[in-house]
Amino acid sequence: MMETKIIKVDRDNPEAGIFEEAAKILREGGLVAFPTETVYGLGANGLDAAACKKIYEAKGRPSDNPLILTIGDISGLYPIVKCVTENAKKIIDAFWPGPITLVLPKADCVPLEVTGGLDTVAVRFPSNIIARELIKEAGIPVAAPSANSSGKPSPTRASHVEFDLSGKIDMIIDGGPADWGLESTILDVSGDKPVLLRPGAVTKEMIEEVVGEIDVDPAVYSKPSADIVPKAPGMKYKHYSPAAKVILVSGSRENVIKTINEKTAEDEAKGLKVGIMATTQTKDSYVSGSVLVVGDREKPETIGANLFKILRKFDFIGTDVVYSEVFDEDGEGAAIMNRLNKAAGFNYIRC
Repeated sequence: MMETKIIKVDRDNPEAGIFEEAAKILREGGLVAFPTETVYGLGANGLDAAACKKIYEAKGRPSDNPLILTIGDISGLYPIVKCVTENAKKIIDAFWPGPITLVLPKADCVPLEVTGGLDTVAVRFPSNIIARELIKEAGIPVAAPSANSSGKPSPTRASHVEFDLSGKIDMIIDGGPADWGLESTILDVSGDKPVLLRPGAVTKEMIEEVVGEIDVDPAVYSKPSADIVPKAPGMKYKHYSPAAKVILVSGSRENVIKTINEKTAEDEAKGLKVGIMATTQTKDSYVSGSVLVVGDREKPETIGANLFKILRKFDFIGTDVVYSEVFDEDGEGAAIMNRLNKAAGFNYIRC
């Protein structure tokens, strides 16, 4: 166990020189967690294979699950990829810096430890000022998957990182809560037709306005199986899960509420502690259980921002089972349901 140093940074106006120590840790092969506009990332020198192995060890992450390289300015892209495709250029012009990751052919300098053995690399240019200034200060591309124990809900606050990784990493930069709260969109633009590998704040509809029709990896919306093999290796693993069993309940609002109330009563009669993930519109309809409000159905961005925080809170209060409402999969809802499906292992009650 090591001592994990925590420093607070003003997200809108970082002090001059405040990233010097963190940048030095990164250059010398250490690990630094830092905020982005999506979730907190766990950073290491993206060109140092040994440093990247430390990420896998700290998180307990499978070694075939690729890391994302983050850059501090657009010039940082060209040394780490073999080429920038025309579709990539269009996406860069439209959405960078921002919450979208592009998969491109990797340059020889990028270790296979970063790419999970693949010949492509995932790259993101975050819009968060703290992330960008840290990466520029370090002077290297920074490998930065989410800063959580592998399989657990991603961290949207420094306290989440501290709970999962304190004693395993060198430093945590506390820059306040993440704005979006769900990880970046991942788009493979290495071939002729872009493929959506993970939905996020930059939606499929937004992307298609820029590059035309795109494909969607079938594992985005379906459980990987013998017939559904995800293009991105990390998509075959369970993600975002609290300790409690998560069950999604779909159907009309009235039937969902009735079913959750019935299931909660049955489980509580067995001595189980039940959590209910509700919305502003339904929170007063549940008669028992620990009801937590994830957001407003009419404002899906609130659900995205709170989802991982609420999943973690169910762990904090010690629930055994969580029943969750489901959400429309249009626009931002696609990212929300992608994360909920994986958190529940596609475990549904359809009523």
